[in-house]
Amino acid sequence: MNIIRYLQKQPKPVSLLLGISLVILLGYIDFLIPPNISFSPFYLIPVTLTTWLVGELAGLLISVASAVTWYLVNPVENTSGKFFIPLWNAFMRFIFFANATYLLGEIISSQERERKLTRTDALTNLANRRAFFELAGMEISRAKRYRYPLTVAYIDADNFKQFNDDFGFRTGDDLLKLIAKTITTNLRSTDLIARLGGDEFAILLPETGYEPAQTAISRVQNALLEAVSELKWPVTFSIAAVTFIKPPASVEEMIERADNLMYFVKHNGKNMVKHERFGEETTSD
Repeated sequence: MNIIRYLQKQPKPVSLLLGISLVILLGYIDFLIPPNISFSPFYLIPVTLTTWLVGELAGLLISVASAVTWYLVNPVENTSGKFFIPLWNAFMRFIFFANATYLLGEIISSQERERKLTRTDALTNLANRRAFFELAGMEISRAKRYRYPLTVAYIDADNFKQFNDDFGFRTGDDLLKLIAKTITTNLRSTDLIARLGGDEFAILLPETGYEPAQTAISRVQNALLEAVSELKWPVTFSIAAVTFIKPPASVEEMIERADNLMYFVKHNGKNMVKHERFGEETTSD
């Protein structure tokens, strides 16, 4: 398993070259052994390995290479009987290899879909709560190692339940999708954006101190207000953000501090941004 994990980290051209090299090696071994000993199932090794590491198209390429190699290194069978028989046998071996490639590709695709479903919010295609907690934990570990700040922000649509009652649940879903799209458009690709549930969104800004985070959060807030204003939706947003100059001990501590700030915002009029530092003398606005 350690070898597989190592190979998965390599560039795809390297993995494809490995598959081709294995076909050549197996072809040489096949050439050396007696022709009455079946060796063709061993070609499944480079076929499946390449499909797993590179993809179905590359697996089909290796399937063709394996069938051609088998045909070329079996001269006795190729010259015996009618000409089309060896070609037919080589074609049947290609079908066998290609079928294995297809089945493995379907397994990989199914695993990827299931992995995405368990980590992705179905409505907005953002990361879900589980994915956010996992990735946030990794980011905290990196922040501790390299000693850089990070910022977490919570965003809530104010009075979302009333909005659903007035406009209907379908429009409520459209609002959530608009929020997700607007946040994503106004942040970096390296920032983590998640829907934690209901109308609650979370943002994690790696390597981001107080001032840059304040600028980013303000940009997001203005973009959200502009987006709902264009649709004439009576929606405002509450935002609670914490910049950790010193990384928190855990994801739970980070979430607790953001939750406390959001509680303050919700009980002091909503429609505002509360942003604090943690890890040095606290400053808020």
